[in-house]
Amino acid sequence: MTQALLFGVLIPSVILHEISHGALALAFGDDTAQKAGRLTLNPLPHIDPLGTVILPAMLAFTGLGVFGWARPVPVSPHRLRSPRNHGLLVSLVGPAVNITLALAAGLVLRFLRPPDTALLVQAQLQGAELGQLAPSMFDQIVFVVGFVNVILAAFNLIPLPPLDGSAVIERLMPRRWFAAWLKMRNYSMGVLLIVVLMFGTLLSRVVFAPAIELWSRLLT
Repeated sequence: MTQALLFGVLIPSVILHEISHGALALAFGDDTAQKAGRLTLNPLPHIDPLGTVILPAMLAFTGLGVFGWARPVPVSPHRLRSPRNHGLLVSLVGPAVNITLALAAGLVLRFLRPPDTALLVQAQLQGAELGQLAPSMFDQIVFVVGFVNVILAAFNLIPLPPLDGSAVIERLMPRRWFAAWLKMRNYSMGVLLIVVLMFGTLLSRVVFAPAIELWSRLLT
């Protein structure tokens, strides 16, 4: 049940994350995502067969957790009115949406349907089944919405390309370094996968655990 809920929440969460990039880019003058038909809640244009379906499903139903991604929404930075400043905001709006969803879920659990949320957070970190702890399906779903979006926000704010947090590095670096940075980005997915595989435990300790702890304080 826990894995199915994680899988079911992950897909719309990553899709909303991607839509937000295109929507803010449109507000700043870039209609690339709109012309590509990506500013829609219809999940089909956003699905990456491997990242949105195959990999998350395999991980979920083998009990290894859930990880995945949607097709990136196309953005043309040169079409933004202020490419460097607006580009930074377009990148960070995705994690901001995830944070907003996590905060909303936390407030619902705390003030509208307050189960023993501290126990839920601790149990989820230890791999417990939510169905053994939450008093209702509603509480389980809301908890998973918050939990998944905390993880998505924390992960995407890591300042490594192609993650959204790398936009902060891009904005702060001297212009003379930018061309070399763009070349390095061509290999960014491979570098990111190596970092995740080699330092996954470290990332859990220094990135995800503090984020979940901060969110749990909202709940309790």
